[in-house]
Order: sequence, then C-alpha cells, then structure tokens
Amino acid sequence: MTDAYVALEDGRTVEARARAPGRSRGELVFTTAYTGYEESLTDPSYEEQILTFSYPLIGNYGVREERFESDRVHPRAVVARELTEDVAEWLESEGVPAVDHLDTRDLVTGIREQGAMKCGIAAGPDATPEAAREELAECKEMSDHTDIGAQVSVDEQLTHNADGDGPTVALVDCGAKGSIVDSLVERDAVVEVLPYDAAPEDVEAIDPDVIFISNGPGDPKNFEAAADLVDEYVGDVPMAGICLGQQVIAEALGGETEKMEFGHRGVNQPVQDLRTGKVVMTTQNHGYTVSEPGELEVTQKNVNDDTPEGLESDELGVITRQYHPEANPGPHDTLGFFDDVVEMIEAAPKPNAD
Repeated sequence: MTDAYVALEDGRTVEARARAPGRSRGELVFTTAYTGYEESLTDPSYEEQILTFSYPLIGNYGVREERFESDRVHPRAVVARELTEDVAEWLESEGVPAVDHLDTRDLVTGIREQGAMKCGIAAGPDATPEAAREELAECKEMSDHTDIGAQVSVDEQLTHNADGDGPTVALVDCGAKGSIVDSLVERDAVVEVLPYDAAPEDVEAIDPDVIFISNGPGDPKNFEAAADLVDEYVGDVPMAGICLGQQVIAEALGGETEKMEFGHRGVNQPVQDLRTGKVVMTTQNHGYTVSEPGELEVTQKNVNDDTPEGLESDELGVITRQYHPEANPGPHDTLGFFDDVVEMIEAAPKPNAD
C-alpha cells in the first residue's frame, strides 16, 4: 500500500507506507543503532531532522517511558524498513509523521555518497508526491535554524539533587539528554540546569564548581550565548562539554568547526585515547565537528576518520568529549568521563579563592 511519499534533495521521490500521518520536512540523516530507538527518538540533538533507522525492524521490545531522554520525540519525521504497532502508535500520538515499507538501505547509501540531504515527507490518506515536494521546497539548511536552541532548552533554571554533597554544576542546556543529568546526580552533584541563552549573571548567582555545556542540535555557531559564557569564565571556572558542547567550547577558544558529510550517528564508533592507545566503543549523534582545536589539545580521535573526539587543557581547566559518554543507547565504556570531570573540579582552586 502506497500512502506516503519521501521527497529527496537529490530529485527522487520515494513511495512508502504511512504509519503515522502528517507532513514534515528536515535534514535526512541515519543512525546505525539497532537498539535504543526510544532514547534516539527522544534525543534533542535530532531536532529539525528526519531520522532513518538502518536496522530493519524498529520497535521489537515495545515503548517504555522510563527510557526517554526528554519529554517528547524530537525528529520531525521517522523512516524505517518496518515499524511495529507500538512505535507507530507512539509517534502518531506525538504528532510525528512516520513511514516504512521502503528500501532504507538505498536511502542510507544515498546519504553516505551524497551527504545528509534536505527531505520532505507526506503521509496519510491524502498524501501526494506533490505535497512531499512542497515540504522539501520549504526545508532549510541546518545552519539556518538560528533559533534551534530555544526549541530544545529549558525556559528557566531547574535544580536537580539540591541536597547533594558533590560539586555544583551549571549545566547549560543546549538540548541536554536526561542521562547527562542522571550521570552527574549519581556522583552526588547539585545540577543547576540553565537555559541555552543564560547570561553571566545567571552563572554568578549559582557560583558553580564547573560550567558544563551540553549536547544539542544544529550548528554550534548558533549558540553564541554559551560561547560567551566560555569566554567569560574559562581559566577561572572549570569547563566541560559533550558533543555540541565540545564544539562550542573549541570555537570560543580560537578553534573552528565544520559540517560533516553525513555525521556520526550510532553506538559503535571507535575512539582512541592518544595518551594510552586504548580504543573504546562510543555512542554518537552529531553532524558538526571540530576542525581546528584552538587553545585545546586533541587527546582522543575517531579511529574511522581521525576527527577529534576529546579536547583538554590542564592549564585552562577544560575537558570535552565529542561522543556521548552517558550512552543511552549504547555501550557504557566511557562513563568514566563524569569521574574525570569531578576530579578536574577537585584539582582546581575554587573561583575567587585566595
């Protein structure tokens, strides 16, 4: 049954089956993860994207809210070879169009060869190829989503584990996954979650032991306020960052970032520590990367393409990771990053201390 259409930037319009009706548009990307679909679909880093699953069957262990990384589904639409009823019903309840019964191998190959591309989707009884192409025509480049931080960040400051005995963390929410907060709370940190556009006075009111820039969607150049915080406090307050956070911190410290051809999205990306030679498997979800590290040292690299996966500076008190050490989904090889952050805090002098 054909009642859905996927219009691609390369000129093709692919027929599919509608599983959740609607029209949508976004950057078409793929993930190689074969489990963790609930976590992926609720990851804010997929905002303004259409997510294609390369694994053929999505939904074979149901849908459980306790696995969610945020309070909603973030991809603008979902594409799979086959979606179970549980996932299809969930996406429909969220108002997110979903299609299946198409050749996802061909889509993934196209993205690999041509890069992530703009896409339009029309699904449901009234769907037409023309409707999908209309959506495609209205699709913007990811870098043009200048307000994307407002779509994924908290509106006001939130406190987690207020009675914790550990360090106070100012977590700048550029689209933070819930597991990042959980990982910090597990180390008894007091986590003060700030909006993506927090000002220096917001940080001063917290007097944090570390400023932590979270993951998030889109172009790091569109997170100027977070970069300003890095510029304001680096060298005085320890800094940490994950994914987008690494990119924002690098740019603030004289580095450069660039858009990747099709990004890293999956749970099997090999990363090598340049100091020890050890290789670990990591969870990743990003379309931009650091091309020049600026004042920071590259301490870890991706084994597949040599892109920077870890940046550090002992002098400035900075530690960042491009991958997601909190995992969910994915291997837990890198959870020790949060212990490294705590150790960096303990080794640093308290701001304004004599």
